[in-house]
Amino acid sequence: MRQLILASTSPRRKELMQRVYGKSVEFASPSYEEKNHIKKTPAELVKIHALAKAQSVAPHYPDALVIGSDTIVVLKGKVLGKPKNPDDAKAMLKKLSNNRHTVYTGVAVIDTKTKKKLVDYDKTDVFFKRLSQKEIDAYVATGEPLDKAGAYGIQEKGIVFIRKINGDFFTVMGLPVFRLNAMLSRMGVPVF
Repeated sequence: MRQLILASTSPRRKELMQRVYGKSVEFASPSYEEKNHIKKTPAELVKIHALAKAQSVAPHYPDALVIGSDTIVVLKGKVLGKPKNPDDAKAMLKKLSNNRHTVYTGVAVIDTKTKKKLVDYDKTDVFFKRLSQKEIDAYVATGEPLDKAGAYGIQEKGIVFIRKINGDFFTVMGLPVFRLNAMLSRMGVPVF
């Protein structure tokens, strides 16, 4: 198998990559900082970010497949990134309460040997239950929402707020595994 490099510091993405592609996946911290104020559609925005993250790591690996990924939460046309602090997390959760929002995750794969690039995205609708202020305060106090787009983690305690989803669970988790595997297959590296 070709060397796979995930350009991410996200523990959730690392876990998914290791679960699917084995312990041989390497991880590198991207030097790209997301700019969510760029005037693009959510799909374009996550694709730009995912590719830029992969491109920031690619020069360090002359013969590898470098993967970048980016996730945003969109509520009523507004992008919710990672909260700046606990009060920002509480405000985000209050907005998400009893609403539907859409999670977009972009993924990019760069073959550093051939310079071939593939970029795509997936999206999933998430329906939150009505949250009480007590639930919001208690959840934010755990610290869990502070490093996540939209201030919640579907794979952790935040799952209790979700009534249903329409789409791919792993897109919400931050790495659309089905989409990524299709892209890696096109690059000649399928799981099986």
